[in-house]
Amino acid sequence: MSWNPYENLPPAATFSLTSSDLREGEKLAMPQVSGIFGAGGEDASPQLSWSGFPSGTQSFVVTMVDPEAPTVLGFWHWAVVNIPGNVTELPTGAGDESGSSLPPGAFQLPNDARSMRYVGAAPPPGTGKHRYIFAVLALEAEKIEIDRGATPAWLMYMVFNGTLGRAFLEGWYQR
Repeated sequence: MSWNPYENLPPAATFSLTSSDLREGEKLAMPQVSGIFGAGGEDASPQLSWSGFPSGTQSFVVTMVDPEAPTVLGFWHWAVVNIPGNVTELPTGAGDESGSSLPPGAFQLPNDARSMRYVGAAPPPGTGKHRYIFAVLALEAEKIEIDRGATPAWLMYMVFNGTLGRAFLEGWYQR
């Protein structure tokens, strides 16, 4: 059964999210696929650009989730917090272990594999086509006071009422 972890959240404005590495509804390229989990990829986060977000936005959060993962609540592959409100792009590979391409003040939370980095698509063989939802959340707060070891689920709880807008870009992968 397919679900979207964002569908039960309070309404928020929508804005645009694009990528030079991924097109809406298309298969993820090998750089965005996991090498860590043996799918033959490079675990390189895609380039992301966003625009048209609500005025009053002070910061952004970027996440990637696989809602079809064979778990009760999907699998969070990436979460970046405290991206300054004047930043509108992350370059390809910003989600590496060092996070050195992230803007000042931004940092990555541990994903569901408990590594503080982007981990690419690696659906278990035979589980069909999985969707990978990249999201950018525009926040009214300048920064989120969150422990660097917090989970992406806790992050979503922390921003539940402070999200001004959301932008999505969805790809898929199957093996």
